[in-house]
Amino acid sequence: MDPKHDTAKARPRRDLGGLFVLVIALLGAIGTAFAQDPTPPADGEAPAGEAPAPEADAGATSEPEPPAPEPPAPEPAPPTTATAQPVPAPPAHVDLSSGLAPLPGDARVPLDWLPPGAFAQDRGPSAAIFPPQKLTIRFNHKFHVKEQGLKCEACHRAALTSASVADVLTPKPTLCDDCHGTDHSNLDKVQAGDDASGQCAFCHVGYQPGDGNRVAKFHIPTANMVFNHQKHAARNINCQQCHGAVQELELATRDQLPRMRGCFACHQHPDPAARGDAKSACETCHIKAGSAEGGRLRTTFASGIMLPPRWMQNAQHSPDFIQRHKYVAANDSQFCANCHKEDFCVGCHDGRVRPRSIHPSDYLAMHATEARLAMQKCTSCHREQSFCLQCHQRLGVTMSGPSGVREAGRFHPPKAEWSDAPRRPGHHAYEAMRNLNACVSCHIERDCVVCHGGQGIGGGFNPHGGGFAATCSSQLKRNPRPCYVCHEPGAQVLQRCL
Repeated sequence: MDPKHDTAKARPRRDLGGLFVLVIALLGAIGTAFAQDPTPPADGEAPAGEAPAPEADAGATSEPEPPAPEPPAPEPAPPTTATAQPVPAPPAHVDLSSGLAPLPGDARVPLDWLPPGAFAQDRGPSAAIFPPQKLTIRFNHKFHVKEQGLKCEACHRAALTSASVADVLTPKPTLCDDCHGTDHSNLDKVQAGDDASGQCAFCHVGYQPGDGNRVAKFHIPTANMVFNHQKHAARNINCQQCHGAVQELELATRDQLPRMRGCFACHQHPDPAARGDAKSACETCHIKAGSAEGGRLRTTFASGIMLPPRWMQNAQHSPDFIQRHKYVAANDSQFCANCHKEDFCVGCHDGRVRPRSIHPSDYLAMHATEARLAMQKCTSCHREQSFCLQCHQRLGVTMSGPSGVREAGRFHPPKAEWSDAPRRPGHHAYEAMRNLNACVSCHIERDCVVCHGGQGIGGGFNPHGGGFAATCSSQLKRNPRPCYVCHEPGAQVLQRCL
């Protein structure tokens, strides 16, 4: 057999073998493309992402290159902490914008949902009492209370036993683990849950997957007051009575902290009529200063200065208080004494630091003369039986003042001129008729009765002048109270005046 003839016969076989390999390679490439893209290509089109395959050349003598090997499948990543895992996309029904403000869109909270004592122009609780907070947790109270059926004590368990305002009443992170599938037992290695509600970014505002175990600090400062949650809970005072309708809100902020006007629903009663032990004294809730301050209330804090509101005896320390404070002090000087020592008042009223527009310097020594000459001017600002009398009692210039101080000096002229007969200019009877207001700035009516009563000093002195019986009827009808100072309402002597 001719060797050339054999070679000619074998060449077509080798060419067919190469074509077969090329077809197999094309089928393999097409199969790979289908595996990557579920949408099959249209007839005559190459798979997406690939160039069209070249047509097979029946006369090719070289074998085609084998298809590129497929990349190896990635090895599964070892389990990591929650903070290192990528955050899954939240379900469609999860609204990550909720729980960032009291109401969606940061809408204004209705007045009925604020704590008792709030009013329409309410600016929130006092910053001096409740310092500003730093809330970095997204939380929806309405969802947990109304949809999940949780009660306040389910998360704020410590509130039922807390006896100090310094106690931490916010829930611990481990309390969230049961529902969210997380593990906060070790805060250095927090384990995330399986779904979106168990991821760190679901609750911690501003958290990013690469932040590890670092989250923004959540801080609620200790309130500058005295408060016992346990005592209030034992008296069946529910959470809404102090914090408002938190169950209607998403995020609870400082605005839901108590207002003092709301506390007065129980604490405003005088102590004998208080509800249980709800005392009305200021130190019941407010912090006392040190002994150097004489046991008065502490008013200065790092977050602000504690000042009375206007609705409390009109005592708001606004710019016009320099003009109004005389009425507040005259009405109830003990109210001012809760925060101010007497030296604070004297510092102004003796001319050291007081504005000259009110009284001139050394007026404390001069005021007695002016009071006797023009008492009506003094009474335009001061009340004799509260402002004047209390000061005179402390100084001992009144009958009820300290006897040791009273003996050191004498306000009135000598007895022979002031009270003994006969009456002459300067006698107290004429002074009382001329300016009775000056008398009552130091004396009460009972002081007069000591002498002018029926059995008073020296047998008593009749306060009524001649012809009084003819006018007693009209005076009794106009104002019977002065008569009752000496006479009983049913006394026979009053019958002639009816």
